[in-house]
Amino acid sequence: MTRTMIGPVAVPFMFLFFSATAIAADAESGPKTSITVTGYYYAMRDQSDYGVGVASLNRGALHLEARYNYEANRSASLFAGWNFAGGESVTFQVTPLIGGLFGETHGVVPGIEAAVAYRDVDAYVEAEYVRDLRNSNDSYFYAWSEIGWKPVQWLRVGLAGQRSREVNNGRDLQRGAFVQLIVDKVTLGIYGFNPDSSSRYLIVSLGAQF
Repeated sequence: MTRTMIGPVAVPFMFLFFSATAIAADAESGPKTSITVTGYYYAMRDQSDYGVGVASLNRGALHLEARYNYEANRSASLFAGWNFAGGESVTFQVTPLIGGLFGETHGVVPGIEAAVAYRDVDAYVEAEYVRDLRNSNDSYFYAWSEIGWKPVQWLRVGLAGQRSREVNNGRDLQRGAFVQLIVDKVTLGIYGFNPDSSSRYLIVSLGAQF
């Protein structure tokens, strides 16, 4: 049975929506504001399919983020962080984060997101430590990484890696490749993990930036 994104999913996204509304009220006179919303559908072979939702708001250097089904099943998380960016020919952005996890799992989640790009090549790394407040033995490290290349403006291809407690196939590190189609501010992506084994699975993503 497919897990659905209902119930507590509304809480973090409502929080982010009202934060965005309040910040947008004076956006014209303040720092640049952007909002990104992305949904992921995990098409699994060894377990039930499930969905993941992520929404983020950047207001100047301020970064706010809400997630559901990301760190743990039927759990939501809220994050706040600060963007450090720079570079000319080689650009970079590093965002330290601190967040809270609630729902089926309760925890504190410190983490970091980092990206670097040179011409048509880029790399992205996301790492965090989920400190389970109910059972410290269930605490764990999560990571997602990508290396991408854009041969043309509307296409990005590359390699991806993931370490997640939500994917239960006996592998500590999930390895795969991806292709993304980019149309204006909308991105459609397909990720294929573990293509060489019976534990292979797909992730379909759809995101938009405002």
